[in-house]
Amino acid sequence: MKLIVSAFIVAGVLASAPAMANLDLAKKSNCMACHMVDKKLVGPAYQDVAKKYAGNKDAPKLLAEHVKKGSKDVWGPVPMPPNAAVKDADIETLVKWILAGAK
Repeated sequence: MKLIVSAFIVAGVLASAPAMANLDLAKKSNCMACHMVDKKLVGPAYQDVAKKYAGNKDAPKLLAEHVKKGSKDVWGPVPMPPNAAVKDADIETLVKWILAGAK
């Protein structure tokens, strides 16, 4: 019985590890200076981004472009600055995480 409980605990930790890793990546990439997971800061909350683009098959490419090159007039008058220094693979990881609700 202890083995089964331990297996579930380990599985839960491993399942949550990617989400924590992506939050850490967002912090490392300086995304959290303007965004929060569940509240608007300077830019929209990641959960609001996920809702806005739910079901949009072009969303991953579009958002990756917004992160890399910046955008304006998407969420209001404050433009999103370009983040050219963030690696493309990291942007792809972040966009997937955001579109999944940043969980």
